[in-house]
Amino acid sequence: MKMFKILSTVFVFSLLFILAACGTSQTSGSTKSDAKKTLRVVTDAAYAPFEYQDKGEVVGFDIDFIKAVAKEAGYNVKVDNVGWDPLFVEIKGKTADIGLSAITINDERKQTYDFSTPYFLSKNEILVPKNSDIKNAQDLKGKTVAVQNGTTGQDAVEALLGKNSDKLKKFENNNLAIMELKSGGANAVVADNTVVEQYVKNNPQDNLKVIEDDTAFNKEFYGLMFAKGSTLKADFDKAITKVLDNGTYAKLYKQWFKVDPDIKILKEQK
Repeated sequence: MKMFKILSTVFVFSLLFILAACGTSQTSGSTKSDAKKTLRVVTDAAYAPFEYQDKGEVVGFDIDFIKAVAKEAGYNVKVDNVGWDPLFVEIKGKTADIGLSAITINDERKQTYDFSTPYFLSKNEILVPKNSDIKNAQDLKGKTVAVQNGTTGQDAVEALLGKNSDKLKKFENNNLAIMELKSGGANAVVADNTVVEQYVKNNPQDNLKVIEDDTAFNKEFYGLMFAKGSTLKADFDKAITKVLDNGTYAKLYKQWFKVDPDIKILKEQK
């Protein structure tokens, strides 16, 4: 009986040791898998072809780009559609890791946020009906212009019409601004070139056209947006450089925009 108790005790301690070892193994394995951390990326999925919803899924050039760059940097990403203004709040409050929504890098935003090295060259253009008498940005004076609130398109129009002009209509997203134009509530929309060009291409029945004015609208560069002091910036700067160099970026750009990107000008912005 005594020997049985001793053997039982040995068995129990052996079992506890095995379970502890298993627990250690699982913890170790979990730590290893967690090495490839999943980052929360917030966006405004109303900005085709950069980010938009297709059958409930957020897709677009930006989405393919962030997945490629995150993989290069050693991370996974989860993209959440939260809207334009909320994404800035989330990044500032550090409830999300990366802001991604064709976000132009400018001095005002850099006071509050950190940005990656630029990954996209853009400029604002004017969207008008085909029979419009608007030929350039100066012709917008005295006209009603629709923009997405909080964008550089808004800044550009305010520079022309005045910050408190009653001719400036601000909307939550460009889709709503374009709807205002189509309904006759605005004479023009000012937005990023790729967005308005894509809209005209995909909606020929709307009889709209795009007007360029390089004298009024400066070149802009998009970047990934981080909270101030984020350690992720260094990782993603390196990863962006790699996808620019290894052909991944050019492949994605050509897939979405049907033309080759100007990689040289992007790399000159560092």
